[in-house]
Amino acid sequence: MARAKLTVLIPTYNCPTHLRECLESVKWADEILICDSYSTDNTLQIAREYTDHIIQHEYINSAKQKNWAIPQAAHEWVLLIDSDEYLESALQQEIQTLLDAIPEGFDAFRMPRRNLVFGKWCRSCRMYPDYLIRLFKRDAATYEDKEVHAHIVVPGAIKTLEGAFVHHDFEDVSQTVIKWGRYARYEGDQMVKTGRRFHWTGVTFRPLIVFFYFYFGTGGVREGYRGFYLSAMWAYYVFLKHARLWELEWRRRQIT
Repeated sequence: MARAKLTVLIPTYNCPTHLRECLESVKWADEILICDSYSTDNTLQIAREYTDHIIQHEYINSAKQKNWAIPQAAHEWVLLIDSDEYLESALQQEIQTLLDAIPEGFDAFRMPRRNLVFGKWCRSCRMYPDYLIRLFKRDAATYEDKEVHAHIVVPGAIKTLEGAFVHHDFEDVSQTVIKWGRYARYEGDQMVKTGRRFHWTGVTFRPLIVFFYFYFGTGGVREGYRGFYLSAMWAYYVFLKHARLWELEWRRRQIT
């Protein structure tokens, strides 16, 4: 059986900080495909050091962007990795070995992600093992039609790999606030789509419950300040998305 060829798909937008580290970890792939949302900095300059396969598309949300890009991969198997992530050497080797003889009946492979919080790997606050499907058949996989936090759906079996990839997460407080504000907007929109209604407990008790769950229930207290920060940010995020839901209902009432 011939070795299966692999396309690595990397979505980008103004993300030069960790991009070179990401590209270095996948430079052995048969194709590196960059899907860019019209970056205005030196992101594409870095990308062109590793590949000429660059496509650009207006960003609507993560799922739509990836579903547009996946069919443009040259090879049957696709590995999707974000620009602030990289593959550990053990996972690189595991994937290369897997491509030599992919078992029958599998459409996708999930793998654990190590999330770094201000440079330190955090195991608590549901940050590890954080399994995600990132290796999949191009023609079998689609992301859910959701505004945010969409997952890959495949018809066939899914297997778990042992090697991990690393995510540089939570390195800049102001950028995290901006990003989570954007995610909260998307999730509020998604809640409206699914018929959720605002309730006052969503912005009062629910954030407090979430904080105590992450800080004590998932062991965030063991992570020191990082655990407190993560728990507080999750509570803040829950507050924002329910505030967004209230805002959308308020705006609808202004129209009617």
